[in-house]
This record gives sequence, C-alpha cells and structure tokens, in this order.
Amino acid sequence: MHDTTLPPHPPLRQALLMWALAAAAYMAGFFLRVTPGVLNVQLMRDFGLDAAQLGNLASSYFYFYAASQIPTGIANDRWGPKALIVFGTCVTGLGTLLFAAAPNLPVALLARGMIGLGHGVAWVSLLEISARWFAPRVFGTMSGLSLSAGTLGAVLAQAPLLAMTRRLGWRPSLALVGLACLALSALAWRVIRNAPHERGWRDWLAPQPPHDAAQVWRGLREVWRWRNTALLFVAPSGICGAFLTFTTLWGTPFLVQQRGFTPAQASWVIAGMLIAFSVGGVFWGRLSDRLRARKLPYGLGAVATVAGFALLTLWPRAPGVVLLTGLLGGALGSGAMVVGFAWAKESVPARLAGTATGVHNTGVMVGALLQLPLLGWVLDALWDGRHVGAVRLYGLFAFQAAFGVLLAWVVVAAVCVALAAETHARPWAEGAR
Repeated sequence: MHDTTLPPHPPLRQALLMWALAAAAYMAGFFLRVTPGVLNVQLMRDFGLDAAQLGNLASSYFYFYAASQIPTGIANDRWGPKALIVFGTCVTGLGTLLFAAAPNLPVALLARGMIGLGHGVAWVSLLEISARWFAPRVFGTMSGLSLSAGTLGAVLAQAPLLAMTRRLGWRPSLALVGLACLALSALAWRVIRNAPHERGWRDWLAPQPPHDAAQVWRGLREVWRWRNTALLFVAPSGICGAFLTFTTLWGTPFLVQQRGFTPAQASWVIAGMLIAFSVGGVFWGRLSDRLRARKLPYGLGAVATVAGFALLTLWPRAPGVVLLTGLLGGALGSGAMVVGFAWAKESVPARLAGTATGVHNTGVMVGALLQLPLLGWVLDALWDGRHVGAVRLYGLFAFQAAFGVLLAWVVVAAVCVALAAETHARPWAEGAR
C-alpha cells in the first residue's frame, strides 16, 4: 500500500523531464538505425558492397538489437530503466565512433552491432519510464509520443544528415553523433530516476520484487503460454518490419533508380514516411486508449499497411501522387504497431509485463533483420549486370520481387492481429489466455 504521507503523484514537468531524456536516447539510436539508407552509395563505394552485403551491414544492427530485447525486459524488471539507458547510450556512442573510423566491412559490421546492442535497450526502457512516471490511463498515448520522438531521429537522418555529410563527409558527421551520445549518457546518469519515489513523489505502479535467475527463466518460458504472446510477436515483424526495411535501406535506391528522384528528394520522401509513421503512432495509440480497445486500431493500421505495400509491389510505376499517397498511407498504418506494446503487457500477468514487452519488441526487429538481407539477396539474384562505378543498378522487376516479399509478410502479420484476443485496454485478468 502507498504511503499516504508522500506528496501526490509526480507533477507533469518532472515526469516529462525523465521521459525527455529517455526519449532523446531512443531518438539518437533511431537516427543511427536508418543511416545506411541515406549513405547507401557511400557505403557501397567505400566498402565495395553488393546489395546482399549492404543488407547484411544494415541488418547487423537489428541482429544485436533483437538479441537484446528479452534480456532488456528482464533487466528492467530487476534493475529499472536508468542503468540500461545510461549503459545503452554509452555503447551506442562508442559503436558510432568505431563505425566512423571503420577501415573495412568486418569492423563496420562489429560497429553496427554495437550500435544495435546499445540502442536495443532504449525502447523498452523508454516504455518503462512512461509506465512508471505517467498515469496508466495514458500509457497508450505516451507510447505513441515515444515512438514519435524516436522517429524524429530518423527524420533528422534524412535530408539533414545528407547535407551534413556533403559538407563534412560521412565519417566526421557520424563521429559527431557518437560524441553526442556519450554526452547524453552522462546526462542521463545524472538526472534520470527509475521511479517517482526516488524523487519523493508517489509511484503510479506498485513495486515489484526482483526475480532470481530461476524465476527469470521460468517467466521467459511462461510468457509463451498466453496465446497473444506468439501472435503479437509475429504481427509487428510485418506491420513494422516491412516499414523499417523500406525506410532503413531499400526505399531510397528504389526511388532514385526507378522513379528518377534525386538522393535529396528520395530522402524527403523517406522523411515524410517516417513522420507519417510517427503521427500514426500517436493517432492509433490515442484512439486505442479512447476506445478501450486494441484489436480494432491495430487491425485498421494493418489494412492500411497492406494497401501501401500492395501498391508498391503491383503498381510501382503509379503516378507520383498516387505512389506517394500509398507510401504515406502505409507508413501511417504501420504506426499502429505501437498499440501492440500495451496489448502485449495486458495479455500476461503483471509480473511478466517487462518480459512480454521485450518478447514483443523482438518480434519488431526479427522482421527487419531477416528482410534487409533477404531483399538484398533477391535484388542480387535478379541483377542484370548494370552498374555505375562500384554501385549496382537494379531493374524494376527485381524491386517488385523484393517488395512482394514484404507484402506477403505484412499479410501474414495482419492475420495474426485478427486472431489475437482483445484485452479491452485492461490489465491481465485471472483466467485470460
């Protein structure tokens, strides 16, 4: 029971301060997540890469990110989000500095892996900060705002990064980002607190006792007993994974090589999709909270995502306005994946909420880490031999085949959303499955 002698719950300004620093760490990692798409020509030229190798370089981030998710959820349950945010942002900064200095592909792969590992703790920790410092009734809304903050980093990694690399070069530009991450890590260590009671305010959530090793592994096995865990693991691998694969890497080459966009114009299109994704996260999260429902908003977003990738696959030569509308609509729909985090937490007992969140976010990353190199393999398999310098050029059919893989994945994901059990925005209840 809460100590009634404590002041009320934390004031909004205190909660926002904690959230803002955690969101800044997430934003920095999201910036670095999508840089291969902007720097694809420079990376292929400097490291001598084909499409499959470039896809593997981009996906090495996601391998380490995905591998960190379940341990991150468990560690948040045990130690709280502050330590993970400080550690993760520091590792992200060091990885970025190493990538900026990488002399060859193996070192670049290691550096991207470090960035993925460091950023892998950011999202789950940001959600934990949101859950601990804000009222439970606004968790869906805060999840959407958190996604928006992170997506702002990806937007800054488009035209602004392109302009910076033209002035400074891509290596010095990324080195500056790495130094900024190290400074942010130090600031987070100084300011962030795990929960309101550490600043003298009343907690929103009842404290949970830390688990021993046996409890941790038992919980990890147990979380899969609930049907929604598996369905909500697969769903974001398509709904969000396909969006990440397109915006992280393969969207820019398609727009430049097949639609005649300049690199700067393509970066603005990708930025527009990222903004639409961010807006979608806020919209779907807020709608889900207001309706007290998870399945309907997520399902509507899934349908919009399917429509966007269907247009991209079946009519890639659509008039510019039609294509852009489809891309933005699909991105807006993809933002519905944010509903899945609240849905996953509500689908299991409270003691497993952090673990369920980590499992769910692993599903998000599994899609991208598999799709990025898979699409590169498809493009290389259908390559007709054209190139400009060390950079390969791919035909329209090759891109259609690659995007068809994403379309099929999104359809499967939408079916999983339809099959998941509705929680009506309520915490897990005894007897639920």
